[in-house]
Amino acid sequence: MIPYIIITISFFLDGILSNFLPYMEGDLSFFTPLITLVSIFLVEEFFDREDKKYYITAFVFGFLYDLFYTDLLFLNGFLFLFIAYVSKYIYKNERVDYVRICFYLIFIICLYELSVAGLIVIFNVVPMSIERIFYKISHSLLLNLIYGEIVFLIIRLLPNKYKRKRLN
Repeated sequence: MIPYIIITISFFLDGILSNFLPYMEGDLSFFTPLITLVSIFLVEEFFDREDKKYYITAFVFGFLYDLFYTDLLFLNGFLFLFIAYVSKYIYKNERVDYVRICFYLIFIICLYELSVAGLIVIFNVVPMSIERIFYKISHSLLLNLIYGEIVFLIIRLLPNKYKRKRLN
């Protein structure tokens, strides 16, 4: 239940912040939210031995993200599913702690933004340049790293009865 609460709060926080922070190029804030994506990565540890549930949750929230916040139906559904696969790999093969979480979040955000940019280039939706991609990545890191660290700390402080597996 806890991971669904975290993702749902993040989903609504994404919408609220998107309404108050500028998002046009040249007007892009240093606080561009990708909070739902960050929470998809962080709640992976609640889905130990429940891979299918985790992947379904990631896809459903990605689909809802598309439905409410973008016009590209199923794009974020599949990208969130892809990020869930990467997250599962990271949590299974790497140690996740307070310092490394920043690097993993940077990797996840860059991977997401590069995937979106790659699809935009392939389908020629809008003109895309390398400068534009780096601009978007650099302006989405600050808020998402702060949020990720706060949620990571909250997850670590939860009582053991809410955790499915031993956390580092």
